[in-house]
Amino acid sequence: MVFSSNIFLFAFLPMFLIFYYLTPWRGKSLLILLFSYFFYAWWRPDFLGLLVGVTLVSYGFALAIGASSDETRRLRLLTIGVTLNLMALAYFKYANFGIESLNAALRAIGIGEVAFAHVLLPIGLSFYIFHAISYLVDIYRREAPPARNLIDFAAFIALFPHLVAGPVLRYHLLAEQFRERVHSVDRFSRGCLIFMVGFCKKVLIADTVAPLADAAFSSSMPSFADAWLGAIAYTIQLFFDFSGYTDMAIGLALMIGFVFPENFNDPYTSKSITEFWKRWHMSLSNWLREYLYISLGGNRKGVVRTYVNLFLTMLLGGLWHGANWTFIAWGAWHGAILALERYWEERFGKSSWPDWLRVIRTLLLVMMGWVVFRAADMPGAARMFAGMLGLNGLALSPPVQWQITPDRLIVVLIGIALVYTMPWLRRQAGGPLRYLILPLFLWAVATLSSQSFTPFLYFQF
Repeated sequence: MVFSSNIFLFAFLPMFLIFYYLTPWRGKSLLILLFSYFFYAWWRPDFLGLLVGVTLVSYGFALAIGASSDETRRLRLLTIGVTLNLMALAYFKYANFGIESLNAALRAIGIGEVAFAHVLLPIGLSFYIFHAISYLVDIYRREAPPARNLIDFAAFIALFPHLVAGPVLRYHLLAEQFRERVHSVDRFSRGCLIFMVGFCKKVLIADTVAPLADAAFSSSMPSFADAWLGAIAYTIQLFFDFSGYTDMAIGLALMIGFVFPENFNDPYTSKSITEFWKRWHMSLSNWLREYLYISLGGNRKGVVRTYVNLFLTMLLGGLWHGANWTFIAWGAWHGAILALERYWEERFGKSSWPDWLRVIRTLLLVMMGWVVFRAADMPGAARMFAGMLGLNGLALSPPVQWQITPDRLIVVLIGIALVYTMPWLRRQAGGPLRYLILPLFLWAVATLSSQSFTPFLYFQF
């Protein structure tokens, strides 16, 4: 089940909210857990067992780590608990990629292929595995006591607003909210407003420009106009799709009293890739820094090792996004730029370029990364780059031109304008502009009802 669907809007959500506010406090966590399990099982009930298994394993190992005073035993328990979670992630997310890569190598040297059954990836696996791992590490570091209430912990892992696509949350930030949180008309109404904003981002902007990106990236020889239109459309689509989902998650959580951290902070206005990663998918950036970069040694083991750690962190972050060489290349791209920016600043100081030029430079670097991120494979990314250089001609090709309609072009322009006016719009949120949200939301609902289903992009990760 997804937020941008009629079954969620008109059945699941109203029913959940009615039962939630009729249920006494002591039963609210159990209600959240049951509805979240139903939400997750809507697509594939059999994968619910994996979610429950990850929850129970992590809960049990955390209790054992917290109860032990022997550091060697604590580290051993942490290692086993994290390894079990990573094994689940590796099998379901990377088994196909590993076997396919092996078979490609075997074919190249004339050896027979390894037979295997395709493994289906459970939705949201990466996110709840990350939640489980960060929980175990926090308990080991004594940054939080282990959860004593299994229902609360299971509800945290399965909490449907963030279950399938984040934001990535740490248990100790929500533990107190499970024990006590505020329910008020003001908080509920703010949650509704944030949810509607996110819904409009997804349906009215991301879904509208998606065909332009799809047409360009599926072209066998994209022209200059095809490639740049596709890259711009995907840059807009991905931001409004994912930030829209995050807004909906934050809004839904606020409706039931939970306060989630922000996940996006105008990332396309960043003046460097370093700043971009402080503004884009901030919960994941914080997770990578806290549990990968610092664990690798951070900046504590010398200058060269710092650059290597930056690169490896982003390389692994790219691999986390999916089992494809494109994601690995995307992570390596960002890791190399982060290391280079750090070296340049330490050697020569901050850039003397004007801010507006630094923003353009950073956005171009981000867009080049998005081309690799979106492409089906590395040859597809190479074809897009060839098109962006004008090697396949300049004019629009018929397949891409066929997808161009006035409303899609207008929405691309609106998306670009919103990216750079968002800070001002947020300051006006308490004024007359807030009254525009309801008619826009109704328009988005009508649009959703008249079009085919379009899942959130980050569901595949």
